[in-house]
Amino acid sequence: MFDRRLVLPDHPAGWIVLSYSGDPIVAPRRPIVRVLRGPEGMPQDFILPGAAHGVAHWLGLIPADAREIRLAAAPGCVLERVGARREAGVLVQCLLRRPWRFVSALWERARGSERRYRDILRGTCAVTPMARFASWAAVRSRPVGIPPSDLRIRCLVLARSGEEAALAGTLDALVAQTHTALTTRVAWEGALPALPDRRADHRAWDGGASAADLIADADALCLLRPGDSLVPDALAMLAHALASADFAYGDEIGADGRPRLKPDWSPDLALATGYQGRACLLSRSVITGSPPGPIGPMAEAALALQIAAAAGARGAHIPRVLARTAEDRLDTPARARALDVRLKDLAVPIRATHRNGAVHLDWPLPHPAPKVSIVIPSRDRLDLIARVCRGVLHETAYAAIELIIVDNGSTDPAVLAHYEGLRRDPRVRILVDPQPFNFAAMVNAGVAEASGAIVVLLNNDVAVLEPGWLEAMVRQACRPEVGAVGAKLLYGDGTLQHAGVVVGLGGRAGHILRRRPGDTPGHLGRLRVAHEVSAVTAACLAVAREKYLAVGGFDADVFPVDFNDVDFCLRLGAAGWKTVWTPAATLAHLESVSRGPSVGAKRARFEQEAARFSERWREAIRHDPFYHPALSLTTFGEDLE
Repeated sequence: MFDRRLVLPDHPAGWIVLSYSGDPIVAPRRPIVRVLRGPEGMPQDFILPGAAHGVAHWLGLIPADAREIRLAAAPGCVLERVGARREAGVLVQCLLRRPWRFVSALWERARGSERRYRDILRGTCAVTPMARFASWAAVRSRPVGIPPSDLRIRCLVLARSGEEAALAGTLDALVAQTHTALTTRVAWEGALPALPDRRADHRAWDGGASAADLIADADALCLLRPGDSLVPDALAMLAHALASADFAYGDEIGADGRPRLKPDWSPDLALATGYQGRACLLSRSVITGSPPGPIGPMAEAALALQIAAAAGARGAHIPRVLARTAEDRLDTPARARALDVRLKDLAVPIRATHRNGAVHLDWPLPHPAPKVSIVIPSRDRLDLIARVCRGVLHETAYAAIELIIVDNGSTDPAVLAHYEGLRRDPRVRILVDPQPFNFAAMVNAGVAEASGAIVVLLNNDVAVLEPGWLEAMVRQACRPEVGAVGAKLLYGDGTLQHAGVVVGLGGRAGHILRRRPGDTPGHLGRLRVAHEVSAVTAACLAVAREKYLAVGGFDADVFPVDFNDVDFCLRLGAAGWKTVWTPAATLAHLESVSRGPSVGAKRARFEQEAARFSERWREAIRHDPFYHPALSLTTFGEDLE
């Protein structure tokens, strides 16, 4: 895998810059730099940014004890430049950009923390805020040069009176395409203009058309609005991607000028937000799979919902800006109404509603509601265990529950007395497990005793904030295609602690947008709705018991304390079950307050488990499908790198 060696003319220690290009038609995989350190050649890996827009740059610190530098890169990745930077220059750049980070970097350097020193400087000097996307992309974008295929594409522009000038710009972009469309039609809502643009066929929208009418004799359909402007290679790239998918879509710049950097195919997010947008090519099979009957003037929205709701539809994402798009005509309330009607047409048992500025999907709850077994590993800390038990037993609306506490040898008399009181509640069982601390083994022991169809893993330092949290998680966990379900967790000060796990973040896996305000919408508005993620934390995780057992539960031998939840979610994914995060379940979490910080022996153990995680899931680390390859893995926000 690490089949290339970097040979530097001088001693490799110090700051270096790598510049490399990537092939846009190859599935995105971030390169990895491996540094072999010390006499024994211990490996240290660094995950690099993806070259989604053509060229990427990486600023890295090579340690003084480096013996060799190796590179693992995807096919088509070309290393174009290796340069050195003086440490003083990096520090000055940090000082000018973020003076307080400069002070922090010097502090970490003085106390010998190589990792924090490196990450502070990288996060300041190598990361660009999303607001500066235009300048960031300008120095990274390169022409693609994909040859046109024989795919017959029909471009259908849905227009209204008064949009003639915007339409001209859209047609200009279509004429400039390297892949010429088979036909271009403008469908007008109402009367045709007096002097229609001759570069397209014009028809009045007659109030309804079937899916077959929309695509006519073409192989694929591209739906546009006046003002949308495709980049010259857009149709060629979409056509190439469509060869192995049912539909293909790329990134875009919205009407507000902001980039829309999209994940790989994420059906739940697509249903709730329509994120796939109009830089999209739909195959004939997707379009003709629509229920019979007229599509109506909302054809664009209706067909997008069709592909989002289609079970097993294969979507191909091109992680590159392919269009500038005009304002979406469908506001959120109207979209919720259109989605709800369409879901009924498709006989999908989901209700779409508009709440808090977003579209929410209400998945059905089986009748009768399944029993839920809530497993809480704990030891001592009366303040924590009393609070979480009170929340589960007395502040949760869901009735069909059992509570299983796996106690790791508590000795506090107050805690033992509290347990005696809990035992009088027939819903509670307490297992005593005094073995050396192994979080994964404790969880497995609790699940082994569970009798509920749904299992919820809950940390003892979690607090219930509202009564409907459990029902929201159960509704998701009962879906046949869903494995693990995670909740929105807040720190005590109301900031975000958990909004889903990004694999590769921080080098292994991390929580996205930590310490941001609790109402942060997230890129594409995804934190307002339930959506797919690669993994969620076991601090609050729901899963069907049969699925938990099917993948063997937590790996207590390899990941006794850390990474066991992420490993578990990835194994569920490998078995065909996706992981979903939902903001409809919001709780408070004082992260690891009962375990304390990882220092000394704890830190050494963490690094060992982290190394094992990286070895097992290296390919997943190279590309989290729900996190754009242009986004930074150094910072925990949604920044560019």
